[in-house]
Amino acid sequence: MSRRGWLLFAAMGVIWGVPYLLIKVAVQDVSGPVVVLARTAVGALVLLPVALRDRAGLAQVRRHWKPIVAFACIEIIGPWILLSDAERRLSSSLTGLLIAATPVVAVVLNRVAGGAEPVTRVRWLGLAVGTGGVTVLAVPGISHVGVWPVAEVLICAVCYTIAPMIAARKLGDVPPLPMTTACVSLAALVYVGPAVATWPHAMPSGRVLGALVGLGLVCTATAFVLFFALIREVGSARSVVITYVNPAVAVAAGAVILGEPLTWTIGAGFALVLAGSVLATSTRGQAASAEPVVAAADPAVAPAAAVAGGSGARGWVMPRRRPAR
Repeated sequence: MSRRGWLLFAAMGVIWGVPYLLIKVAVQDVSGPVVVLARTAVGALVLLPVALRDRAGLAQVRRHWKPIVAFACIEIIGPWILLSDAERRLSSSLTGLLIAATPVVAVVLNRVAGGAEPVTRVRWLGLAVGTGGVTVLAVPGISHVGVWPVAEVLICAVCYTIAPMIAARKLGDVPPLPMTTACVSLAALVYVGPAVATWPHAMPSGRVLGALVGLGLVCTATAFVLFFALIREVGSARSVVITYVNPAVAVAAGAVILGEPLTWTIGAGFALVLAGSVLATSTRGQAASAEPVVAAADPAVAPAAAVAGGSGARGWVMPRRRPAR
C-alpha cells in the first residue's frame, strides 16, 4: 500500500473511531435531536457546494429518490438519534464496541434475506465468537443501565446492516458524494423541528460546541471525502479493515479523554467481537471471483457511512458474486 494509502487509512481509523466520544460529550448539555441536527447540517453545508457541481450525479439522485429516502432513514435518521440517546447512559467505549458487531449481524441478515454468499464453517465460528463478545459486553451494561440503552445500540447495528443492502441492490448507479449529501441534507431537515423543540435554554459550553462542530465537519463531511479517496487509493477490499480499527480508537479515546474504565469485560468483549467480525467476514473457501462492493457504514455513526460507495460512521464491505458467464 502506498504512503498516501497508509495516511488515509490512519486518518479514517481515527476519524470514525471518535464520534462516540464526541456524542458522549455533546449529550451532556444538548438533546439528541440537536446533536443530530448539528452533525447533519454542518455536513450538508460542507458537502453541498461540491455535490452541486455533479449534475449527472444529482440527476441520478432524483431518479432514485425513493430508495435514497429509505437508505437515509435506516442509515442516519434512525440510528443517529438512537446512539445519542443511548450514550446518555452508556460509555462511549461500550457503544463503539457494540456497534463493532455490525459485520457479524450482516452475515446473519444477508443469509436470512437469501443472499448468495455461503456461510462457511469459518463464518459460523465467527458468528458464535462475535455473539459471545456482544453478550460479554451487553450483560454488564444491562445490569447497570437497563435493557433499552443496550438495545438502542444493537438496533443501530441492525440498521447499519440493512442500509448497505439497500445501497448495494438499489443504489449501485448513484455516485456516492451526491447521495451522501442528499442523505445528510434530508436528515437535517427532518430534525429541524425536534431540535427547535428541545433547544437548550443556555449556551452550551465550548467543549460541547466543539464536539458538535467536530461531528459535522470532521466525522461526517471530511470523513466521507477521505473515505472515497481511500477507496480509490487502496480499493474497497482493503478499506474495510478500518472496521477493525475504529473500536480500538473508541475505547482508547473514552479511557484517555473521558476517564472511562477499562475493565476485563471490555477487553474480553473487544477481543471476541473483533475475532468474530474477522472470521464472519472471511472469504476463505469462497470462489476467487468474489467481487467486493463497499456499502455504507457510520460508526456513530454513521452513522456513518460512505453511501452507496462507502460507509459513515463503519465502512465494511459486502461481498457480491459476479454472475456466472
